[in-house]
Parts: sequence; structure tokens; C-alpha cells
Amino acid sequence: MSLPVTPKPPLRRFHQARWDEPIVFELHASGERGVVPGQVEPEVRAVVGDVLTGLPDGLRRAEAPGLPEIGQMRVLKHYLRLSQENLGADLNVDIGQGTCTMKYSPKVNDRLAAHLGLTELHPLQDPADAQGVLEIFWRTQRMLAEISGMAEVGLHTQGGSAAIWANIAMIRAYFEHRGEAAQRTEVITTIFSHPSNAAAAKAAGYDVITIYPDPDGYPDIEALRRALSPRTAAIMVTNPEDTGIYNPRIAEWVDLAHSVGALASYDQANANGILGITRARDAGFDVCHFNLHKTFGTPHGCGGPGAGANGVAEHLVPFLPRPIVVQREDGSFRLDDDRPLSIGKVAPFYGVVPNIARAYAWIRALGADGLRAVAETAVLNNNYLLHRVLQIPGASAPYATGRRRIEQVRYSWQELSEQTGISSEEIGVRASDYGMHYWTSHHPYVVPQPFTLEPTESYSMAELDEYVAVLAEVARQAREEPDVVRTAPHRQTVHHTHHDDLDDPERWVTSWRAYRRKYFAEGQ
Repeated sequence: MSLPVTPKPPLRRFHQARWDEPIVFELHASGERGVVPGQVEPEVRAVVGDVLTGLPDGLRRAEAPGLPEIGQMRVLKHYLRLSQENLGADLNVDIGQGTCTMKYSPKVNDRLAAHLGLTELHPLQDPADAQGVLEIFWRTQRMLAEISGMAEVGLHTQGGSAAIWANIAMIRAYFEHRGEAAQRTEVITTIFSHPSNAAAAKAAGYDVITIYPDPDGYPDIEALRRALSPRTAAIMVTNPEDTGIYNPRIAEWVDLAHSVGALASYDQANANGILGITRARDAGFDVCHFNLHKTFGTPHGCGGPGAGANGVAEHLVPFLPRPIVVQREDGSFRLDDDRPLSIGKVAPFYGVVPNIARAYAWIRALGADGLRAVAETAVLNNNYLLHRVLQIPGASAPYATGRRRIEQVRYSWQELSEQTGISSEEIGVRASDYGMHYWTSHHPYVVPQPFTLEPTESYSMAELDEYVAVLAEVARQAREEPDVVRTAPHRQTVHHTHHDDLDDPERWVTSWRAYRRKYFAEGQ
């Protein structure tokens, strides 16, 4: 049954604030104070003095740090102005950050994460006095074990790539323990799996073999058969892939890996469309990971904070990062650090407490039925969006033509670009003039002129229609007013930039002080 024709919504009259706000160091005014501390008691001064006297010379500053001196009111204005120069999931229709799963993060969970019992908890607190947070961790481990089908879950890693690194580190430790490390030198992945899988495997010392799609757009199982050998340590795959295509023969992939003695690692960063529907262990995987900051409703703007979770089958439990939270027979909880086969610590202390607490609350609030409803709604939203985007002249969805996708789609503007000379990057920049944006793709581009959209379960039909209307308008402009698109943005905080600056390392600076030294000869 075809979907009804949706009336085109009016385009929003958007204009981003532009304050030309200096960075905080440039607001410095000698003598200004945000807080004037009281006098330190003599007894405290004496203790601090003794401590400082005992410090090695290399740890004592010769002079005070060069921090900006600014009054409270100016600090408030500064950060409010910066906040007005941003787009984000709580402000705009943020479906353009495909593969990042920019869903709504419930604000009530932020209140939980801000609880003093969490924010004031010191990482070296005696576990006997931290039973509440340890119980949250333990219950989150058990819920994620049920969601994935795995025997045990660790919450050590602080992001998705860190979790992938832990996966390959456990795989390497497993084969070292079996005496097969010298034999197992190769890892197989697919071109549309997250690049961190290949990167982590390479960093761990493996040769990486990449499988491309077959003529139907699915991961090529015949190419996998040819690549597998006694040298294979693991397959490391994302499913559904970043194209939104789910590999229906994934259990066969796992069986083929096991047939040569290799392990199977499941990157579940794209799990938002399969929660409660399929599980990693049910397909035979030995190890998997989740991104709590994607799938489980915890915010992750500007690259952080993240939180990873690593699930393993029984035979890999001894290799999990240590410590893990375990429950004693009396019902209390402790940190189990006596794990001789563990790969050790992969981050300081144990996990990203605020995001683990948010994920715990999110899962508990939804329950099993709610998690499945999340997946079903995300898939429905994505396939509605797919239908609407493909109505825009010049847009396409390469691979698995005519098939439904799971939770995202990697689209292409190739036809539009060939007709107009306008690139996908230029269309994305022009979309920001309407309060929208999108991400193109990992590099190098396999899908030509790509853009990747993931609507999640959070957005309404009206919001999806508004987003499509912006894309359709910019596509029209690319044909009829191409200079408007080429010179964008016009109503944004930032101005049009040229890639020459980004491609010339000689012009790069990594800090404000380095910028002042390089371009103003300060401090030289």
C-alpha cells in the first residue's frame, strides 16, 4: 500500500544568533573576580604549607597559572551567548547525525545523574560505603546481558571505540591463552561496519581484510568464505551496517568464522532498531558491545560523555576488563579485581557513572516491551523517511535497491551533483540556514556524495516532514540558484570556509595560546 502524499510544510524562518563572542581567555581583565574567597585559617594554612613544602620541585609551579580573571556576570553572558550559537538534539530536528542515534535523552534521568550520591562519590570510595552505585552497575550489567544474550557484561569502557578496542584485546588474550596468537594474524570486517573495528584490529597488530557488498548490497558471504583461514582471529562486524542494511545471513557468517576456529565480534552501535527483536548471542557471537550513549538514552553532544558496555559469552568471561561488579551471597556488592586472565584496566577506575545511571533508568522505565517498541518505532520512522527522501529528485539510496532498511540510511546526492556540480557537503551546509544539518559519511566515500540520516524513535511525522522539506528546498536551489548553495551559510553563526585551511598542517593550531604565538608572535 502506498503512503499518502504529504502536504509540504512551510519552511521555518530560522536565523542563528551570531555574537562574534571572544574565547574566554580574551575576556580576561586583571583584578576581576568571580568569587572572593575568605581568609584561610592559620591551621589550614600550616597544613597546606607542609604539603606544598614536601612536593618535588617538578610538581610546584614557579608562578600562578594564566587563567582568565572574569566577573560572574560576564561569565554568565559568555556561556549563554555560546549556547545560542549551537544546534543540537534538544533544539532542532537532529536526525542528520546518522549512526550516532541522536535520540531524546529524558531530563528526569539528568536529575538522577545529578544526585549528590553520584556526583559527590569519590572513585576511591570504600565499596562498603558505595553499595547504591554498585547495585546500579550490577543491575545494568544483568539487564544488558539479557538484552544481548551474553553471559556477562562489563561497563569499564568510556565510549564506542574504546569498547571495540576492549573486544579485540579480549580476542587477542583468548588466543594467547590458547597458544594460538602466532597463528591468528588476521581480522575480517566489512566496508560498512564502523571503521573503529578495522582501526582497533590494526592497532592490536592484526592484518585487516575488508569485505565489500555483493551485487544485491549485502555483505558478500562468498568473499567471506574466500577470506577465512586458520590465520583468522575474528570477524568484527556491525549489523545493521551504516547503510541501514541488516545482514540476513549473519548467523551463517558467525558459523563460518567458528568453522576455522575464529571468534565473532558484534559491533552493536546500530542496535536501536533491533532491541528486543534479536540478540547477539542468539546469532552465535562470542563478544559484543553497546554504546550506552547512543542506544540507551544518554546524551553525547560534542563527542562526549560516552559509555561503552562489553558483553561476552561464557568462554570469554575471564578476559573481561577488571574489575567487574559482582553480588555476594548476602546480596551486597563488591568489585572483583582478582581476575588473572583479564586484559586489565582499559580506563581509570570503573565506568562513566552518570551515563550508566541514565542508561539504567532508561531501561528500567521502558521495560522489555518498551525496548521493543523503541526498535519498532525507530524502524517505522526510518522507512517513512526513506520513502519521503526518495521522492526528492536527485536523491537515491544505493545498495539493496527497493529493500527496507533498519534504523538509518546512507543516501546519495550523486545524480543531483552530476546535474548541478553541487556537492553533498554544500547541501548540508546550506541546510544549516534552516536550522538543520547532516553528516555525510566516513572517509573515504564509498557511497558517492553521501548523507546519512537516522531518525530514531524520538521524532514525530511532522518533524520528519519538516526535515525533508528543507532537503527538497535546498535541492531545488542547487538546480535553480546554485550560487546561493555554494556560498552558504547565510543565516548561521559561522561563515563560509575554504578547505585549504583544513588541508594545510602548517596553518593548524591546537590551542588559544598556540594561536597567539603563531599569528601574533606572543611569548616568543
